[in-house]
Amino acid sequence: MEHIKDNEIYELIKKEIKRQEENLILIASENHASPHVLKTMGTPLSNKYAEGYPFKRYYGGCEVVDEIEHIAIERLKKLFNAEHANVQPHSGTQANLAVYLALLKPGDTILSMKLPHGGHLSHGHKVNAAGKYYRVVQYGVRKDTETIDFDQVRDIAKRERPKIIICGYSAYPRQIDFKTFREIADEVGAYLLADIAHITGIVATGFHPNPFPYAHVVTGTTHKTLRGPRGGFILSTKELAEKIDKALFPGMQGGPLMHVIAAKAVCFKEAMEPEFKTYIEQVIKNSRKLADVLKEKGLRIVSGGTDTHLSLIDLRPLGITGKEAEDLLGIAGIVVNKNTITFDEKPPTITSGIRIGSPCVTTRGMKEKEMEVIANYIYEVISSRSEDKAKEIKQKVKELTDKFPIYKDSFNDL
Repeated sequence: MEHIKDNEIYELIKKEIKRQEENLILIASENHASPHVLKTMGTPLSNKYAEGYPFKRYYGGCEVVDEIEHIAIERLKKLFNAEHANVQPHSGTQANLAVYLALLKPGDTILSMKLPHGGHLSHGHKVNAAGKYYRVVQYGVRKDTETIDFDQVRDIAKRERPKIIICGYSAYPRQIDFKTFREIADEVGAYLLADIAHITGIVATGFHPNPFPYAHVVTGTTHKTLRGPRGGFILSTKELAEKIDKALFPGMQGGPLMHVIAAKAVCFKEAMEPEFKTYIEQVIKNSRKLADVLKEKGLRIVSGGTDTHLSLIDLRPLGITGKEAEDLLGIAGIVVNKNTITFDEKPPTITSGIRIGSPCVTTRGMKEKEMEVIANYIYEVISSRSEDKAKEIKQKVKELTDKFPIYKDSFNDL
């Protein structure tokens, strides 16, 4: 294969591959897609304009991509036991906005979780389109347990009469009780939207309850625990299928990204393999190990632990902010993101915590033994609050990552 001719971009791509190989990525919303997924995206499928849906396109020449999208749809439905699937959303946010467009009118009420408690921007934050076009009311977690306060959810729902209730989060480490959410939705005549963007792979393999048959609509992403290409999807009941499809196209998007849809199909197939279930089981074990070791070191774990791929670490016992920790750990080659913790008194640009996730390091083949080492590295860096210590740990991180390459020789012919 001929090398990319644009030297400037070529060198930056190589630099990014090196960054991923030599750092421990603990960003909960990231993963390392398989070479098969990545190679599928780099094919001439990118050339095809295919507005519309399989076998009902607005362009000619779609007979091959129709088959590809149909396969992706059927695999996705099988993974989640869904009646209807749409694989065209470019992202999880696009998927959520399409659901609102399908089921709401401007000014209708959305009930969702507060962002500092684990919610997502696209669930109605004032800076997002959802917060600008719809009326948003929000619930949170209990102060004593830091888990969802269903009494509060029910009280707000009865008082505000939302049209949609959203469950599923970006920074909530516990399992979600879809059944109770549906009971509350039925009490007030609301739709239940489950946003499983973070836990798609965990749900697909049975390590987290399936939102069906409780949710009316489910949105998700393919690039986090599902370990596929960057993108989103929507699942729904048959009754809502036409509304959902029309809201996405022509309501929200134009032509779909057929090279990405093909890559989604590949990742759906990979997620059906026994090896993927073993992988997700290890993701959860690794997540718990990271949290347990940090807890033993004296840090506080929000809600006391984790049931998923992520945990929230309260840094206040060490007197360091999330921003300071993120910066220092970055020097050490450990990539995390600062994150608000529940009832955080610091702003989102500073925060009192960090969010750590295990998907990337698990994809590399690391297990509990390595998680203990990584957790110790994290503690050494943030407890010392020293750049010199961070640089010292960086050398140890490099030695560890060298033992667990991500792509080996997959991109030598880039």
